[in-house]
Amino acid sequence: MNHPLQLISLFLLTALPAVPGATAAAKPLKVFILAGQSNMQGHAKVSTFEHIGMDPATKPMLAEMLKADGSPKVCERVWISSIGCADTEQTGKLTVGFGASTEKTGPEFTFGLYMQKFTDAPILLIKTSWGGKSLNTDFRPPSAGPYVFNETQLASFQKQGKDLAAIKAAKEKETGVNYRLMIEHVKKVLADIKRVVPDYDATQGYELAGFVWFQGWNDMVDSGTYPNRDKVGGYDAYSTAMVHFIRDVRKDLNAPKLPFVIGVLGVGGPTAEYGPDQQRYKATHQNFRDAMAAPAQLPEFKGNVAAVRTEKYWDHELTAAKSKDNEIKQRAKKLATEGKLKPAEEKAALEKLRMEGLTERERQVLEKGISNAEFHYLGSAKILGGIGKGLAEAMAELNHPKTTK
Repeated sequence: MNHPLQLISLFLLTALPAVPGATAAAKPLKVFILAGQSNMQGHAKVSTFEHIGMDPATKPMLAEMLKADGSPKVCERVWISSIGCADTEQTGKLTVGFGASTEKTGPEFTFGLYMQKFTDAPILLIKTSWGGKSLNTDFRPPSAGPYVFNETQLASFQKQGKDLAAIKAAKEKETGVNYRLMIEHVKKVLADIKRVVPDYDATQGYELAGFVWFQGWNDMVDSGTYPNRDKVGGYDAYSTAMVHFIRDVRKDLNAPKLPFVIGVLGVGGPTAEYGPDQQRYKATHQNFRDAMAAPAQLPEFKGNVAAVRTEKYWDHELTAAKSKDNEIKQRAKKLATEGKLKPAEEKAALEKLRMEGLTERERQVLEKGISNAEFHYLGSAKILGGIGKGLAEAMAELNHPKTTK
């Protein structure tokens, strides 16, 4: 970043449409950092792509993701360096396979696809994501200070007869590890961009274009760090840590106004639409989402930090079909227990109940739309694809308010 020809820009995206056949070296390389935990990694199997085309509202997005022959696109102007999803760094032109495994994709795919619509410059994505990490500990930024156990936690440890000194030492060792790994990797890539982008033109340089954060599950379910999470303000500590995180990232990357987009956890969809079986989670989920989004409202972050409510990309048809199928599974299990059915007989009974209880459409969306658990957005490419697109639109809006109009 100290190279005299490297251009560090705060407001960088042009409002021009992508120019067919544009030379990648004609403009400075736009660099976007994507960071977070398992949902930033992405657990949507490529096999769920077909489901995107089953909805007229998202069918156009599928067209952006596939080539004429139906195979996933390879972005000619977007490169990626990713750590945390595999044992070693993954690099190359952006396509599928940069998710939690080579058969999966995350928000990075549609993020890159749509970012190239908002600029005719070459793009580099630096993705640093690890599953099961928290902001309160693993990604804890330096200026947030050490993790401090609250009185409730300390009392619980003492009651259980645990070694407080050992617990505190372990926590101190864990604190900030992934934050440091993230910053180190970004700097490593920027120090030798040609290693990742072979056609990189140093005479044009690069622009640090934006940062996307998509994380939250581990903090949301942590009743130790957030003992009052079902109450308003119960996650204030997350908001505070997030503010420190944004400031520290900008400081450590020498980009004081780096555009920052927060992907607000939205598993389950809008809480106002939660069903009877979700009511017990409603307050906690809403409190956490509000805490994630809160930093974007601060005066110092006005116009340079945005919060994207990913709940709006949730697929309610999938949820309804899955809930219906779960009820059928329970009925089949009960029949198997009462009738002492063998495994093969139980399977046959389940299939019979499914044929009777599910519509053809419901069977199709279940088969084609889900590849993982609910906390991973059902492993749905439709959901994660929509999120990646939404994050890109928010980033473009931060840089050029008229870009996405």
